[in-house]
Amino acid sequence: MNGDELALLLEPSTETRIWLTQVFLVVLATVTVNFILMRIIDLIERLAGKTENLWDDALLEAARVPIRLVLWVVGVSIAIEIMEAAAPSAIFEYLPEARRVAFVFILALLCTRIIRNVEHNVVDPSRMRKPMDQTTARAIGKLLRLSVIITATLVLMQTLGYSVSGVLAFGGVGGIAIGFAAKDLLANFFGGMMIYLDKPFVVGDWVRSPDRQIEGTVEDIGWRLTRIRTFDKRPLYIPNSMFASIVVENPSRMLNRRINETLGIRYDDWDKMEAICRDVREMLEQHEEIDTRQTLMVNFDSYGDSALQFFIYTFTKTTEWVRYHQIKQDVLLKIMAIVDGHGAEFAFPTRTLHLQSAVAQMTPEQHAAPEERPA
Repeated sequence: MNGDELALLLEPSTETRIWLTQVFLVVLATVTVNFILMRIIDLIERLAGKTENLWDDALLEAARVPIRLVLWVVGVSIAIEIMEAAAPSAIFEYLPEARRVAFVFILALLCTRIIRNVEHNVVDPSRMRKPMDQTTARAIGKLLRLSVIITATLVLMQTLGYSVSGVLAFGGVGGIAIGFAAKDLLANFFGGMMIYLDKPFVVGDWVRSPDRQIEGTVEDIGWRLTRIRTFDKRPLYIPNSMFASIVVENPSRMLNRRINETLGIRYDDWDKMEAICRDVREMLEQHEEIDTRQTLMVNFDSYGDSALQFFIYTFTKTTEWVRYHQIKQDVLLKIMAIVDGHGAEFAFPTRTLHLQSAVAQMTPEQHAAPEERPA
């Protein structure tokens, strides 16, 4: 095939055989270029993976789908133009607008994917020496994606011939009516903003509310709802506006966990109480898991119904729930050993019943034999 024949083949033609061949060549070229570009991106990703820069990884991963879409939009546009030359139709008049809409959509998709990838990278400890707080990263990411979506929508409306200034003016007038109609939605939105700004809790925290039956681990903080997973693995979906009117406790931010126990020994072991309290206090002061900078008390407390009671009041260094119970178990076992080492015993509820002998209470006449009793 010489140059003239190739030029003739590539020029638009009304002959079915020719324009079908042209469409096939365009599709084949699009697939080929797509394949080559994906291989090039794979090679660049392997090279970029050896660097510590977060932006190149986020950009390359985000660009995969948009590049494919751009190639297909260009390829399909060329194929449609060939078809339009072969068989003109009114539907082909919308090709320029559709192409511009597609490019705006692809650009918005690229921006949102870059934002999402960067959001994941900045909270990844393997990528960042000081990872950003997950809740803050999510809030900033959502705001940026929302800005991209709003901007893309306005650009699309301008592209389709709508007046953006008119739309904004309508939004200003209709905003009041929309605000009244969607006041609960707006309340939840601003409630979510307050959570992001004040940070009473973040994703992963254990929270509970004494005002409501809410307790569990925060899984997600959305613009309208916050999802909390209870300890029996049930999800709770709570409107953000509720957090403005209830008390929220965040045990995840406690500095220590407290051990507060009252124990009792027998009244028979009263003379050993002082030594037991002294040894228990020394044991707690020497325990490696007890925070001695916090309040530490071991004292004889009260006279119980069945025991002499003393209490221990101290704090562990850890705040981890499982580790805390292991430490508490170790402390209580050592207290048992101390009490036993002093020859004392723990008391348990007892009751002493005094019975007077019936014989001792009988009168002399009752002691006499029946035949000796006076009539």
